Amino acid sequence: MKVLCILYDDPKGGMPKNYPLSELPKLDKYPDGQALPTPKNIDYTPGELLGCVSGELGLRKFLESNGHELVVTSDKDGENCTADKELVDADVVISQPFWPFYLTKERIANAKNLKMAITAGIGSDHVDLQAAMDNGIDVVEVTYCNSRSVAEHIVMMILSLVRDYHNQHRIVNEGGWNIADAVQRSYDVEGMHIGTVAAGRIGLDALRKMKPFDVHLHYFDRHRLPDSVEKELNLTFHESVESLVAVCDVVTINCPLHPETENLFDEVLINKMKKGAYIVNTARGKICDREAIAKALESGQLSGYAGDVWFPQPAPNDHIWRTMPHHGMTPHTSGTSLSAQARYAAGVREILECFFEGKPIREEYTIVKDGNLAGTGAHSYSKGSATSGSEEAAKYKKM
Repeated sequence: MKVLCILYDDPKGGMPKNYPLSELPKLDKYPDGQALPTPKNIDYTPGELLGCVSGELGLRKFLESNGHELVVTSDKDGENCTADKELVDADVVISQPFWPFYLTKERIANAKNLKMAITAGIGSDHVDLQAAMDNGIDVVEVTYCNSRSVAEHIVMMILSLVRDYHNQHRIVNEGGWNIADAVQRSYDVEGMHIGTVAAGRIGLDALRKMKPFDVHLHYFDRHRLPDSVEKELNLTFHESVESLVAVCDVVTINCPLHPETENLFDEVLINKMKKGAYIVNTARGKICDREAIAKALESGQLSGYAGDVWFPQPAPNDHIWRTMPHHGMTPHTSGTSLSAQARYAAGVREILECFFEGKPIREEYTIVKDGNLAGTGAHSYSKGSATSGSEEAAKYKKM
């Protein structure tokens, strides 16, 4: 079979010859008891770059030794891109949320052999799930592989926004030392009201990580948490997003992107937030209206916005979020630390082993199966597509 793998570019200076850490900490299981990926074998060193083109997710030896073809590219956008040419006869396509190959209805229609789309990570909104269902293409992802990585990123961004770290770091880099300039927008997070939109694996973990800061914790989710968890964390449940944003100083967005959440944070909802609130979005960029976010930062309705998710990805060089005031944006990196790469590479290997051997793939990895939302997909997504407008990614020019 032919496996097409779309990964982000190698480092500009070439692959590292060494790494800061000699080995990764060993984890036995995820916090909810779910087992980590369990491939029969791996052909890479955990802790090395695997998510870029030369890293190949550590798959080449495994695939080629079993008679399969592997094509790896980062060229995924624009007319006549390599990914489009190779997709035509591919049986399996692998993509990442950090460098998504937008598997639109049109692309699926041209991929007559395609049987499975694998997300190397979590979040499969770059796939037109409705078209996948209509064409009998299974969609799977490596659930939980980088959830804790993202939760750590959320905590980092909350603290950096509220303490105004980015401004203070800039002052040092510019040779300055004006303390008043450095602290005029800096606050303590202690005592603030912190809320998450969705309290799944990432959202709940972010709340747990913020609890020691002596903050008040809130959440909205269409699936209410058990009483024991609410009592443990002293959580306040909200039956609507509007109720949550009205009382929170910081709102972290952790819901999946699907038609019901697309542009959820528009000008109307943002104006219902506490004046001067902060937003941290590590879910998906398209959940927030880009112009509404920039306008709210300009007016002071928002004090800060941080996240690592954009739409489309890569973000065009003139994307307004690159230059808006009081932002703490990063490229989409929260879920692709070297630690996370080792886990999602192992998960992809496990999925492929099961697929080639005709064995069931874990239910928690499943998004679409046999023409329907299934497993994690049935719990987290709604039917439809959130890929419209993704062609704008072709506007990005490598610097």
